[in-house]
Amino acid sequence: MEIIEFLQTLLKSSPEIALFLAIAIGYWLGKLRFGSLQIGGVAGSLLAAVLISQIGIHIDSGLKTVLFALFIYAVGFQSGPQFFKSLGRQSLREVLMAFVLAISGLATVLAVAKIFHLDKGLAAGIAAGGLTQSAIIGTASSALEKLGLPLAQTQLLQGHVAVGYAVTYIFGSLVPIIICVNILPWLTKKTIREDALNAEAAQMQGIPVYGEGEQPALPEFVSRVYRATKAGQSVQQIESAHVTVEQIRRQNNILGISPEFTIEPDDLVLLFGHRADVIATGTSLGEEIQHPHDMDVVIVRHDVVLSNKAFTGKSVSECGHLLSASTRHGVYFLDLKRAGKTLPMTLDLHVLAGDIVTLYGNRQDVDRVAKQLGAILSTSIKTDLVFHGFGLVVGLLIGLIVVRFGSIPLTLGSGGGALLSGLFFGWYQNRHSRTGNLPMAASTLLVDLGLSGFVAVTGLQTGQQAVTTIMQQGITLFMLGIVVSVLPLVITMLFGRYVLHYDNTAVFAGALAGSRSANPALGEILNKAGNAVPTTSFAITYAIANVLLTLLGPLVVAFS
Repeated sequence: MEIIEFLQTLLKSSPEIALFLAIAIGYWLGKLRFGSLQIGGVAGSLLAAVLISQIGIHIDSGLKTVLFALFIYAVGFQSGPQFFKSLGRQSLREVLMAFVLAISGLATVLAVAKIFHLDKGLAAGIAAGGLTQSAIIGTASSALEKLGLPLAQTQLLQGHVAVGYAVTYIFGSLVPIIICVNILPWLTKKTIREDALNAEAAQMQGIPVYGEGEQPALPEFVSRVYRATKAGQSVQQIESAHVTVEQIRRQNNILGISPEFTIEPDDLVLLFGHRADVIATGTSLGEEIQHPHDMDVVIVRHDVVLSNKAFTGKSVSECGHLLSASTRHGVYFLDLKRAGKTLPMTLDLHVLAGDIVTLYGNRQDVDRVAKQLGAILSTSIKTDLVFHGFGLVVGLLIGLIVVRFGSIPLTLGSGGGALLSGLFFGWYQNRHSRTGNLPMAASTLLVDLGLSGFVAVTGLQTGQQAVTTIMQQGITLFMLGIVVSVLPLVITMLFGRYVLHYDNTAVFAGALAGSRSANPALGEILNKAGNAVPTTSFAITYAIANVLLTLLGPLVVAFS
């Protein structure tokens, strides 16, 4: 008893300890497996917070608003480039998939709430858990604060949001896996693996794609040292075979290099370039030897943002002619990225301002070419807090706007406003890469800590009320969560099959999982596919669904 009393005194006097304790215990619980099921860190944090809250803890609501704003802004920032790119005609099917699921999901939640007389908090909670969109908790809670209700009633409804989410989330996570991995292939009469292989062959276009930590066993660019066996070749003649002479050693001395420099027998020549060119040139020059320890150069790989107007709109071939031979010397163009997508580096490909060109060679040569094209893209681990501070301010200001339809107030709240701001600032930063740096590690921390901290504060504030509500309505909420989980997904699946005419099961499964923001389902789909084909369609629908489903929170609060 003394230990319990000590914990009560400690956590009541320092509720911030309770917050981080709930997150730590929650993520530990989230790692536990029950068969193939994991509840995840967010649901685990909510459960831990509810348990800790039973001793009675007061924690400020302002902290909850800050944490959720950080989370949802980071989500929008990550999704922004892909979201706006997805709005083109080439992705119309995926856009429609995401819209159909969001609309059918909203209609299902509102119908269930009306039939079973659920209050606004429980309706929003079922939407968050049944559709597995945790961000709805925040946007709905923010919208509830704008209704002008007494504080006690507002907090009660916010507690009901957490209750509905906790009861329905686990089954809501399982439904997309079952439907996308098992029911969808039955409907299409084709396997995910078979269609993934067919799509991969059509999509690769000769561009190898490596995962994190992967690299080819036979690299495209190599350096080799050859001992010359005959005299007479100049550096210029050797380099005409599309290789670079980086160093020449004669009688233990490293020599200066010029185009007219002539090779003599027993000279050691360091060649760099495409593997096939280096081997062919070196074989004609002499015999390959092991690299001497004092004969080497440092090779760098830099991404350069194209900004020189002299090159924009020109083909790769025309850009090559604009750069003199002396400027291009020793520099190799690896690839070109546009809006995050790697494009085949063909001679007729036209480059645009903002394209990112990857240069490879020794530092002096790469810096020389980079100055001609634009600016080297910084890989700093620092976050541009000026840029993102203004981004959050803009989002929070948008969240203050309230539009009334008759007596019904509609507002995005701080969560919805931060999401829209994050989308725009993410899109802008992608087009102006030298501004607004936010390393992925920092962004991921904001997402994980922001959301888990938000649900933990919610659980600490409302846990005692939540236990009472679960005892009274737990089974009913669970069954309603099944309806909300299954019905919109089935409607969207049938729409995709018979209206949008998806004929590739792997691509279809990725789009369907993305329309529900179902990350666990994507993992199982990728296991079945054996490659990354479903990821493209998933990324498009996921980016749009993240926005649409998050915005369901205020709509459920307004119309339920």
